[in-house]
This record gives sequence, structure tokens and C-alpha cells, in this order.
Amino acid sequence: MAESTPDTSAIAARAVELIAPDTVVGLGTGRAATAFIHALGAKVRAGLQIRGLPTSEVSAVLAQKLGIPLVTFDDIDRIDVTVDGADEIDPNGDLIKGYGGALVREKIVAAYSRKFVVLAGAEKVVSVLGERGTLPVEVVSFALTPCRKHLEEMGYPSRPRMKDGQIVVTDNGNYILDCKTTAIIDPAETETKMLAIPGVVGTGLFVNMAHTIMVQAADGSVEVRCGSAT
Repeated sequence: MAESTPDTSAIAARAVELIAPDTVVGLGTGRAATAFIHALGAKVRAGLQIRGLPTSEVSAVLAQKLGIPLVTFDDIDRIDVTVDGADEIDPNGDLIKGYGGALVREKIVAAYSRKFVVLAGAEKVVSVLGERGTLPVEVVSFALTPCRKHLEEMGYPSRPRMKDGQIVVTDNGNYILDCKTTAIIDPAETETKMLAIPGVVGTGLFVNMAHTIMVQAADGSVEVRCGSAT
């Protein structure tokens, strides 16, 4: 999904300050996460010893290019901290993610982390989830049509995500349905109902997951908030 590109360097720099030596760091996907990976790479080149676990192939390639050592779940007991972006943040600290297409891996990595830190520009702060009009839902390709029908019956008409005239395939080999949304009054219940649809792999709703949220204003100042997991 195309978006404007405000600067996120200030929150990336603040987030890097949270990274302790000899820790495992979850590496998010998207604009803010990319800024963080660049900042973390600079620290690694300066001598910081950490290991990273990426949420997408794109982030893995970038991290390797910047000299960040990577691990898989087979190599570790736990992720110490994950740093990622968000597409919507509500007053409770709940999120919508997935505009970058990595929602399932992002949720897996965040759930396996002792601390989940979210970075976003002020334009991502909303009064209620769904305000920006889109909720990504990842589905098995075989179930694309029945999933669309079930989601529409729930009140969420959707369309397959496309790029250059082709349907987008996630790193997991699945498709993404971008659901049209208004206000999502009960995100937890909405996710539960969506996950009950056969063929739905995951949703972009991240409820009670974020511990810390950093919001960068247009002037570069950073506000640190508590997430819904604290």
C-alpha cells in the first residue's frame, strides 16, 4: 500500500538506546522499522553485539547488508525486544499493522518477545482502530474466495492486495485481503471472529501486545507512551 514518507529518524535513534548488548532483537518491517534497522546497524558496526530475528525477507536482506548477525527461532530461547512500526495506534495502545504485508510474521515475533516496542509518526495515531479505512487479513490462497465471502458477511468487504497487476504473495506463500473498515469498536472480538474463518491465517489487529509506543511529531520530538500490554 502506497504511503507518504515522513521522517522517522528521531524515534529510530531513541529506540536504539533501548537495545542492550548481547540481546536478541526482533527486526520489524516497514518504514519506521527500516529506519531502526539502519540505526541498529550503525551501532553494530561501532561494536554493539546483538543478534537479530527479522519479520520479513526484506528486513533480513537489509540487516545482512548492514552487518547485523541473524538467528532463527531454532537458535534462541526468547527474543529480548522487538522493534516494529504500526499503521494505526488507538488510545488504548492497540494497533493495526500489515500495510507492509508482513503481519503474520510480525505478530509471531512480537508474541515471542519479552518487550514489544512500536515506532510511528503522529499521523498513525487514531481515535479508534479502523479509522484509516483498511484492515489487512492474511489468508491461504486456496481459501481466497470463501474468506472474502465470510468477511463480507461480517461487515468487512475486501479486495486482494495487488501490485503491478499481480496478486501479492506474502513471505508465507499466502494472499492478503485488505478489508474496508470504519470504526472497529471491539478489536479483540473482531479478531477472534475473523480467526474462526477457515483459511484465515492472521489479522492486522495487534491487541494487548505493545509494551512501549514511541510517536514522532512533525517537529521531530518524540512522545513515549505505554502500550496496551503494560
